[in-house]
Amino acid sequence: MQAWFAQNPIISYFIILSLVIFVYNKVFRNQQKLPILKEIVLYLLIAIGSLMLLVFQIDKLPIIQCLLVAVALMLMVRIRYFVEGRQKKKGAAPSAVEKQE
Repeated sequence: MQAWFAQNPIISYFIILSLVIFVYNKVFRNQQKLPILKEIVLYLLIAIGSLMLLVFQIDKLPIIQCLLVAVALMLMVRIRYFVEGRQKKKGAAPSAVEKQE
């Protein structure tokens, strides 16, 4: 797989860029919107940083695989929060019914 990514640097770059943008938006992004110029500068810096990660990927470091692991861990955390939220709602619902009786 590493050899294929090294042979196809354009595809590798877009995979790295999309994964980095996804991680940024889900983990590091502030709730409020940035001004458009700052947003452009931010994504330009992300694109330049992705070029650096592409160099590491071509040099046989598993950058894409590590980013995929990060996305998988983020997915696991979201699933955990979802399950905990449902359990809290289930636990809170009977106590509210008991108070009414």
